[in-house]
Amino acid sequence: MNIKLAKTAGFCFGVDRAVKMTYALLDEGRKVATLGPLIHNPQCVADLERRGAYTAKDVGDVPAGCEVVIRSHGVARDVYDALARRGLAVHDATCPFVAKIHRIAREAGEAGCTLFVAGDAAHPEVQGIVGHAAGPVFVFANVDELRALCIPENTKNGIYMVAQTTFEVKKWQECTEFIKKVYTKSKIFDTICNATWARQHEAECLSKECDLMVVIGGRHSSNTQKLAAVAARHTRAVSVETAADLDLSWFRGVRTVGVTAGASTPSSIIEEVLSSMSEEMREEVREEELSFEEMIDASMKPVYSGKAVKGIVTAISPNEIQVDIGTKQTGFVKLEELTNDPSAKMEDLVKKGDELDLIVTKVNDQEGIVYLSKRRFDENKGKEEVAAAVESGEIMEGYVTEYNSGGLVVLVKNVRVFVPRSQSTLRHSEDYTKLVHQNVRLRIKQCEGRHIVGSIREVLAEEADAKREAFWQDVEIGKHYTGTVKSLTNYGAFVDIGGVDGLVHISELSWDRIKHPSEVVKVGDVIDVYVKDLDTENHKVSLGYKKAEDNPWEKFKAEYPIGCSFTAPVVSITKFGAFVRILPGVDGLVHISEISRDRVEKVGDVLRVGQEVNVQLIDVDYDKKRISLSMKALLTDDEPEAEAEEGDAE
Repeated sequence: MNIKLAKTAGFCFGVDRAVKMTYALLDEGRKVATLGPLIHNPQCVADLERRGAYTAKDVGDVPAGCEVVIRSHGVARDVYDALARRGLAVHDATCPFVAKIHRIAREAGEAGCTLFVAGDAAHPEVQGIVGHAAGPVFVFANVDELRALCIPENTKNGIYMVAQTTFEVKKWQECTEFIKKVYTKSKIFDTICNATWARQHEAECLSKECDLMVVIGGRHSSNTQKLAAVAARHTRAVSVETAADLDLSWFRGVRTVGVTAGASTPSSIIEEVLSSMSEEMREEVREEELSFEEMIDASMKPVYSGKAVKGIVTAISPNEIQVDIGTKQTGFVKLEELTNDPSAKMEDLVKKGDELDLIVTKVNDQEGIVYLSKRRFDENKGKEEVAAAVESGEIMEGYVTEYNSGGLVVLVKNVRVFVPRSQSTLRHSEDYTKLVHQNVRLRIKQCEGRHIVGSIREVLAEEADAKREAFWQDVEIGKHYTGTVKSLTNYGAFVDIGGVDGLVHISELSWDRIKHPSEVVKVGDVIDVYVKDLDTENHKVSLGYKKAEDNPWEKFKAEYPIGCSFTAPVVSITKFGAFVRILPGVDGLVHISEISRDRVEKVGDVLRVGQEVNVQLIDVDYDKKRISLSMKALLTDDEPEAEAEEGDAE
């Protein structure tokens, strides 16, 4: 029996983020309470409770002293208010995709429009969305319920329509097609999570190839139930929460089983189910042995160029391997037909007894030899997967092999994919050639014959959007980040702090006066910064870089008491006095009246820039950063004009 596991099975981004956040808090020894079960998986929730996490029914149920984790489903606006009233520390793990729907819900009310939400009215995510609506809101589960809601009273002021992130894709398409026909000016937001689209599409494709689909996930998980419904359209589908739910009778007479899992299913449970299926099936399912006549027939099967066969490795040499393909001919696979890597060694790629999928490239009946290629088989198979990815929108991984003036060549599933220069990087100014010999993630946009085109930029943009969503959910004034300097201007440096560029103003780069940011940092530098100010409406971040402990004024305060005297250089001269450099970044003023006991008409007649002078600290205004110095206070009775004479001599 063949078992096929969906690539998208298991935790989605939002759930993974919430689980990791909660475990990290517990590892730090904090008292943690989650508002409701953190995810729709009782095994994971039970493990968190064993670690000390408390599952609270509501805000009032949170024990005193606990820090509250808001799960990825999000909560209504009034829940945040209740948490604030209790003064509880909050860690918001709301999925960025859900938070986006919350903003749309508020905007709908502000625009005076009605909000329609496709989803399960009893689901906590939908309840949270409804709780952010600032105007009329209705929830519907299918196109029939939507049709019933579309009466003039509900639609006269305009419509905003969103979907629960795990809503069934086909139902959403039916609903959007209906609303577009009836209300051409309605605002429709495709808020089904990308991971949900991919997961449901893969479940549908996989179910068409399998005799049975096993869907793993919590019984109360919305996205798990929808996966089972999608799979059931094309084959028999069963749902299990753990390996203990497997029933051996399901697998009798089954040749191929597909396995997928909901977004709240930990990888450990998926592995447990797969392992249990494999072990128990080996005991219960026995492959039929071929009769002698069937083996003779198999050995006489025609072999021709282009045919796909399976081969068992029987001998290995440095440049080729010998394989048994179940016919009278002997099969050979040369090293260059085994891999695209010219530096690979045969003994590192295969061993005796390995079964390989191969394509026949040449038949020599006179000598009883067949030449085969694994590389071409992989290319053909890869071509099918790449072509399917155009429809599914699946993000694929590849290796950049080369570049030219037009863009990059990326090897995806052994298939050459061209990525235009404009689609190679997130910013047009970035050097796309640096991606050569690196692994990248991309989306296949076109696959027609050998013309296969992909986009790295599209994936980077989506990841950047997700990072920005997560950043604005988590950022607060005073928070520290490690960022990369992206660009310099005359007025400051822009620093990437995780998908968002913040500005470090030139005045925040150094305690010294500098003329340009390049005196302190350069593009590409990784620096530690902190948030000084936020403009959430315009999504602007002001950052600080200089450290309080490096503040020269703090050093001045500690080392220079009022009344102390010292020698320091004159750094500038004005009509009303001279500025003296006490410390880098700290200057004091010797007023014209404090230069000499005699009347000084012009400061430049007495002092010059660079001259070392003896001064006494007579006053400091720390709020205004003003320091008053005196030369006159240090003059003795027998040398009242010493400084002036020296100035005249100059």
